[in-house]
Amino acid sequence: MSNQRSGKWKKASMADQMDGMKTVAFFKYAKELLEEQGEEDAAFYFEQIEDWIRSGKSLPGDKKVIATALGV
Repeated sequence: MSNQRSGKWKKASMADQMDGMKTVAFFKYAKELLEEQGEEDAAFYFEQIEDWIRSGKSLPGDKKVIATALGV
């Protein structure tokens, strides 16, 4: 008999990974569409965020971190 209670755990969810992939795809395709429309400046910022997410970072919520992610 053990005095230790069982630990809490949560089954890994594929939904978390799929949301991340959807987000990356959104920024990738938005960049491509903007480039097709001649909006090179806007496309650059979408690419910055795509690279930010691909490097393993989550979407920033703080104004200073957003500026860093955008490279401004």
